[in-house]
Amino acid sequence: MPKGINWNEQFYKLLRLSLGLTQEFLVDVDADGWRRLYQTTIRQSLVGVCYQGVCLLPEGSKPPVEIAMQWASEAESIKGMNELLYQEAARLTREFEEKGHRTAILKGQANARLYPDKYARQPGDVDIWVEGGRERVLALLPNHPKAAYHHVHLTKNEQGVTVEVHFRPSSGNFNPITNRRLQRWLEREILLVSQVEEGFCVPSVRFALVMQLAHIQRHFLSGGIGLRHVCDYYWLLREASADDLFQVERLLRKFGLRHTAGALMWVIGEVLQLGTAKMIGYPDSYRGEWMLREIMAGGNFGWYAERQKHNVFRRVLEGRLRHLRLMPFDFWEMVWLELRFWKAVVVTLPTRIKYRTLSLRDIPR
Repeated sequence: MPKGINWNEQFYKLLRLSLGLTQEFLVDVDADGWRRLYQTTIRQSLVGVCYQGVCLLPEGSKPPVEIAMQWASEAESIKGMNELLYQEAARLTREFEEKGHRTAILKGQANARLYPDKYARQPGDVDIWVEGGRERVLALLPNHPKAAYHHVHLTKNEQGVTVEVHFRPSSGNFNPITNRRLQRWLEREILLVSQVEEGFCVPSVRFALVMQLAHIQRHFLSGGIGLRHVCDYYWLLREASADDLFQVERLLRKFGLRHTAGALMWVIGEVLQLGTAKMIGYPDSYRGEWMLREIMAGGNFGWYAERQKHNVFRRVLEGRLRHLRLMPFDFWEMVWLELRFWKAVVVTLPTRIKYRTLSLRDIPR
């Protein structure tokens, strides 16, 4: 493997090529280097997206055959899963509309359709908001599992697709003060849905920018995010008008999202080279460098962070230490997140005694 290569920079270059943002090719990447880059696509949930860039490379610059074949197989599988999720999103839209309820697809396929290849984004589940409020929406779902604060997670269907039905648009912030403001605005803004050619409805770009920024903040502080989140937000910014960007920027402080927005704008500028004219707020290099380090170390949702490999005692300890370290990133969000953790510890104590487990993860939902 060539020495002195910054492999993160090489990966960013491949990602920019894959998204059609540059024509700059990778050079002098040996087999070990390609294995490293391929593993990074897995960690960041960007296998399908980055395969688009691999296909653009000259023959002499492509990965070894065994890596290329595995990559191609994964990309084809991702394409097939996207087709299923688009179909399921359209089917659910029709089903709920026939029952008199407006809907909107959140994140996922609503984001995927903005990419140069709408079948390349690595999918998760189908998140669909249904109008009507908690009780009315749950009444539409007989024998549903226990509902969370904002949604109910349905069992995988026969095709392996998981659906989350949202009666609230977002899980929001940990800080209850900013969360109340955020939820009120989201409940109004999500009514401005529009039909798209894929057969489902999507919310406004303003809604998506605010809701997904809150989603990114929540996951970054509680566990981690990946470059897939960054790419999604890049395309939302590209889709937004100048007035959309201006109006969203005005809301950031009110909704407790200013610090995360500054960090994310820096990351998007650094990795995807977006200009400040298409950003919300000014890039924050201090928090942005912090966010990018966590992204590259922990991968998508922090699944690949070192702390995930340890036993429950050490995970709990490292989780508390991580929260302390993140206090300067957003003090009040971290305070409320930590309070939420200790509340859950107390509330679930009888259940944990019943099931003889220390870990909250092991308690049946």
